[in-house]
Amino acid sequence: MSASTDDPQIFPAAIAHRINTDTGIQQALQKVTLQVGRGLFSALLGAILPTLLFALWWTATERHWIAEQILPPPAFVWDSLKDVLQTGELLQHVIFSAKRVAWSLLIGGGAGLVLGFGMGLSRSFRAYVFPTFDVLAQLPVLGWIPLLIIFVGIEEPLKVTAVSIAVVVPVALSTLNGIANIPKALLEVGRVYRFRPSQVITRIVLPAAAPALFTGLRQGVMQAWLSVIFVELLSSSEGLGFLMAYSRSLSQIDMVIVAMLAIGVVGILIELVLRLIESRLQGWRRSAF
Repeated sequence: MSASTDDPQIFPAAIAHRINTDTGIQQALQKVTLQVGRGLFSALLGAILPTLLFALWWTATERHWIAEQILPPPAFVWDSLKDVLQTGELLQHVIFSAKRVAWSLLIGGGAGLVLGFGMGLSRSFRAYVFPTFDVLAQLPVLGWIPLLIIFVGIEEPLKVTAVSIAVVVPVALSTLNGIANIPKALLEVGRVYRFRPSQVITRIVLPAAAPALFTGLRQGVMQAWLSVIFVELLSSSEGLGFLMAYSRSLSQIDMVIVAMLAIGVVGILIELVLRLIESRLQGWRRSAF
């Protein structure tokens, strides 16, 4: 005679385990369903305004409220977008702008980290450097352009230098604030365990200041992307900013809109990549302590 595992009198533990497992699966499914529902609801809410703007654009051009030379219809802009995508012209301009942003992040971000760590870890260095840095940080990128033209000309070094200056400020200030806000108890732990300076930085300072460092990085990236477009509008022969300025000079408003759309799409992609890095960074920060 054999007994079934479904008999609660003979196998009560197996029945309880199965019930707990089923309950856990149901709760996980409910949680996933709730998250998906919230995501869809947020996406629908976010799509309302763009839909209304597109409808207004289409209606204005369809009923000739605005001349096509000033505001081309969506279909014409779509055809222009397909043309520059097929020829690869738009991609080339995106690559030029992205390269300038990458070099600027490498130079400006590196300089900002050095300044931020120096001012955050050394009171003497901060006393010497911060007042001058605070004054120079008040100048916008536009204020540096005339001086940079004198020293580096109007070629590629002008663009990279100007965008690098825009990156230095948020990275340095966020790094400084992140280090300044580290709880003193954590630093005291390092003294108790007699950490070397390198251990203090890698095991205490970096994990504790990681959110501020990443905030500075995000601000630096967005400042770099916005600044490079602005600099390319002033002086450039390639890049999305140049595409906008050149198209405007030829009264090709459709290409101006295409460039604007490309700038927005690239900005969104940058934001998504930064969010992914932030999620990984938070996991590393939890495991570092």
